[in-house]
Amino acid sequence: MNMMQGGAQPVVARLLDGRTLKGTTRDFGPNKPKFHLFPWGEEADKPLDIVIGALKAVFFVKSYEGNSEHDEDNSFQTAKGQGRKLVVHFKDSETIAGFTMGYNPSNQGFFLIPADPESNNARIYVVNAAVNKVEPFSGVAPADRAASGS
Repeated sequence: MNMMQGGAQPVVARLLDGRTLKGTTRDFGPNKPKFHLFPWGEEADKPLDIVIGALKAVFFVKSYEGNSEHDEDNSFQTAKGQGRKLVVHFKDSETIAGFTMGYNPSNQGFFLIPADPESNNARIYVVNAAVNKVEPFSGVAPADRAASGS
């Protein structure tokens, strides 16, 4: 199944209230205050309005099913990417490591490419308001549990 069919991007939206919404979007933008999500597996006449301020992160996924048995590798040992190596600690204690080309704490958020090449997440839009701490990768893999879009 081509998940990019018609220009729609498959995403998993993780909200601050703990909900997870799966679907596609055609109008996500890092500087926009909201985007529209067409729920996965539902015939919806109208998309859901997703407000960025209500989000923890938007995971741009390779598949909706993911692999619940996969533990994200935040060590950068097998990572291939460009940009700054960062470790992101979310306020809910979740941690993920990856590469970014544009982290600025005063922006609404930033894109992160996961350090784990086997991740189901192609990229992640991290909402800064949901983050406890962002730090440069120190050479030691974070011990906290890894992020997952599934």
